[in-house]
Amino acid sequence: MTRTKALFIALAVSAACFAKDIQKIVFTTTPQMHCENCEKKIKNNLRFKKGVKKIETNIEKQTVTVEYDADKITAEQLLKAFSKFGYKARQLKEGEKVKKN
Repeated sequence: MTRTKALFIALAVSAACFAKDIQKIVFTTTPQMHCENCEKKIKNNLRFKKGVKKIETNIEKQTVTVEYDADKITAEQLLKAFSKFGYKARQLKEGEKVKKN
């Protein structure tokens, strides 16, 4: 085996060992988001949770989409995090739509 092949295999194995388990979860909240301040409150509180990579809010669809590293935080921990800043959350099922109040 040439050195180049050996190096390539070593790099591939080490990359696999350090691969992150990035997951995406979609929540809806109670009370519902009604304005930009609601979005900011949610984003500003969730972004400090260890493992959270990206947060997208959508007032029209009433969704909070969170990308997170499942090796650092669980979906259950994210769900519970909402209560710390005055919201209840529940995970949406695939394709589920939320009626805006």
